[in-house]
Amino acid sequence: MTELTCFGAYDIRGQLGTELNKDIAYRIGRAFAEFLQPKTVVVGGDVRETSPELKAAFAQGVMDFGADVIDIGLCGTEEVYFATDYLKADGGCMVTASHNPINYNGMKMVREESRPISRDTGLDDIKRLAEAADFGPAAAKPGTLKTLDNSQAYVDHLLSFVDIAGLKSMKLVTNAGNGAAGPSLDRLEKALLAAGAPLEFVKLHNAPDGTFPNGIPNPLLHEQQPVTSKAVRENKADLGIAWDGDFDRCFLWDEDGNFIEGYYIVGLLAEAFLVKQPGSKIVYDPRLTWNTVEIVEGNGGKAVMCKSGHAFIKEKMRKEDAIYGGEMSAHHYFRDFSYCDSGMLPWLLVIDLLSKKQTSLKALVGQQMANFPSPGEINSQVADADEAMTRVYEAYKAKAVAEDRIDGLSLEFPDWRFNLRKSNTEPVIRLNVETRGDKALMDEKTQELLALIRQ
Repeated sequence: MTELTCFGAYDIRGQLGTELNKDIAYRIGRAFAEFLQPKTVVVGGDVRETSPELKAAFAQGVMDFGADVIDIGLCGTEEVYFATDYLKADGGCMVTASHNPINYNGMKMVREESRPISRDTGLDDIKRLAEAADFGPAAAKPGTLKTLDNSQAYVDHLLSFVDIAGLKSMKLVTNAGNGAAGPSLDRLEKALLAAGAPLEFVKLHNAPDGTFPNGIPNPLLHEQQPVTSKAVRENKADLGIAWDGDFDRCFLWDEDGNFIEGYYIVGLLAEAFLVKQPGSKIVYDPRLTWNTVEIVEGNGGKAVMCKSGHAFIKEKMRKEDAIYGGEMSAHHYFRDFSYCDSGMLPWLLVIDLLSKKQTSLKALVGQQMANFPSPGEINSQVADADEAMTRVYEAYKAKAVAEDRIDGLSLEFPDWRFNLRKSNTEPVIRLNVETRGDKALMDEKTQELLALIRQ
């Protein structure tokens, strides 16, 4: 039995030809169905050139088990999440490698109600079944394949979050990165304008293209950020928006073309929901926390910390009945979106908030950034991650006023704090630092920690 190395903690990502191909995709589809015992499964795919064939192979595995497949076509991951719940399917699979290199592809799978399937909730079982490939003959009555355009229901649901009549006039620069976001954005634009929204869209790299002529869509890459930034300034836009390949992450730029760290958007969206539903619970990750907690508590909400990672966030949100959950990595989760992450809802909610407050993104986040400055997440390659973590802990533990290990190591001091986490897949340590209104201290402590980590 050959081990399938494409299985990760939350999803499937593999190098094409060696770790993931049509045969492996078929086995995963058959194993998924054997594990879940579904009657109906939703599938969709991103723009990568291998996505249609891998999606077809996965679907064939499901149908050979005896379950029916609904193919919603080219879409974003969140559209599979939405369709699985909306259509009352028993499971769903999105074929995507998101922002991985062009020679990769992968799958994100969910069960009924779009509940995540992770290593702890079935992914390892699916892996074992796919590796063994001991499926026996196909079902006497194979499942059927139906194609369905579910986009109108999806767009209608997104727009239910926004007061379209109350939107102020805005010019928006959007950068789909030649990923899957373009067609869905076009549908949203059409619906918004038809409803009278006073919005103007300036679109960059909007056409889906699996060759990625402008680079792999990953707005966290510093070399990609200036493209959107420049377009915002040149077009005198009010907001810049960009997405990764399967648009489950959303990134924003203010009217001056400044990239806004995802951390501050979490606070912004928390406020947007608490304005509408005071007293709600907001879930946040432990990497950067002070700004989120201050905003949530200041707006009458309850802040609930959770280990980072979509499976943990979604589980915590369901348990707490939280209205919104946010990670500084630009994943945003919504109770009324099956507790799943969406890359389209964040910018819609932001323009709704800007309209209600009659202000700009720069004005809204500027005070947050001044109150709790942070350099953003910094990665360091190390020979021994555990040894480096221990070295940092020993150097700082004596002066810490609080310690937390819910996700890596968090140490808190009166006027600054940091979180240090190991990567699950490579010898990398991820550092996050924030202070209470002291940028000079932020710079000092960041450099101090990096020197210790990288020695």
